[in-house]
Amino acid sequence: MARRDKKRSSKMVSSPTVITRMQAIMQKEMVREFLAEFMSTYVMMVFGLGSVAHMVLGGKFGSFLGVNLGFGFGVTMGVHMAGNISGAHMNAALTFTNCALGRMSWKKFPVYILGQFLGSFLAAATIYCLFYSAIIEFSGGHLTVTGPIATASIFATYLPDHSTLWRGFLDEVLVTGLLQLCLFAITDKENNPALQGTQALVIGILVVVIGISLGMNTGYAMNPSRDLPPRFFTYIAGWGIQVFSSGEARDWWWVPVVAPFLGAYLGGIIYLVFIGSTITRRPHILEDSMMSEDRRIPVLPKTMPNPAMTSPLTPVSVSPTVQTVPPLSDPILLEQF
Repeated sequence: MARRDKKRSSKMVSSPTVITRMQAIMQKEMVREFLAEFMSTYVMMVFGLGSVAHMVLGGKFGSFLGVNLGFGFGVTMGVHMAGNISGAHMNAALTFTNCALGRMSWKKFPVYILGQFLGSFLAAATIYCLFYSAIIEFSGGHLTVTGPIATASIFATYLPDHSTLWRGFLDEVLVTGLLQLCLFAITDKENNPALQGTQALVIGILVVVIGISLGMNTGYAMNPSRDLPPRFFTYIAGWGIQVFSSGEARDWWWVPVVAPFLGAYLGGIIYLVFIGSTITRRPHILEDSMMSEDRRIPVLPKTMPNPAMTSPLTPVSVSPTVQTVPPLSDPILLEQF
């Protein structure tokens, strides 16, 4: 009986009906976008957090430049993985901005956020497992948030002693605003976008530049999806409640969550007002006329002979410089973390 039950269960699992249903579910737009954000955020965070672990635990094996390169090129790999599926936001603030500016439906917002948060949380768990022995040896078994043997900073950002809470808030608003501003410029095909196929690399370089120039004060989180899920992981993994209440700025944890939303929205508005609104739109009436002619042709009854149609357009070939103007947004919207 047990063998028969096993055979029946194996047949059910391998039956074409089950496989077909799974394939149909995986092809749904929302599911594909969720998985794209999940996987791209996971890849970006594994490379980024791993580089921080090298800096904190490895001594000569890591550096602040290495952290910037890890996050920057981690973003590049994430964009390559999901850019043409979900846009590879990997950043809740960028997703919010695209929804707020009408570039994306609000119904996708929770789907993107869930994928990003789960991917980031799983990346933190992965780094914890990979570097567990190094963390224990470095900290002597004491998982602390502050002090010379602190290791919580591997996973989330913490405000340094030389800064204050509101200075840190303004810093996060500024760096995230610059991120969104430059992303719109990189992907604006009516301005001077990155060359086709190089967007992922240019976006990664953008993150590196932000890190090496403005990353000292707050760790340039720029991304609620980058900071909050790993912080929550450290809370349940043994670091305790101090990950939410450490140092002089005891309420710092909410700044990397709230400030990036404000910064990304302001950066997007600034680009659209000061740059996007000044771009001269090229006329494309010619293509519209041709399209309207094409739409009228199938309307003729099949029983009647096709009359000689006289088009207001001459049969001369259209100049290749006249093209349909693409929208301002690009499939690749990113961001960082």
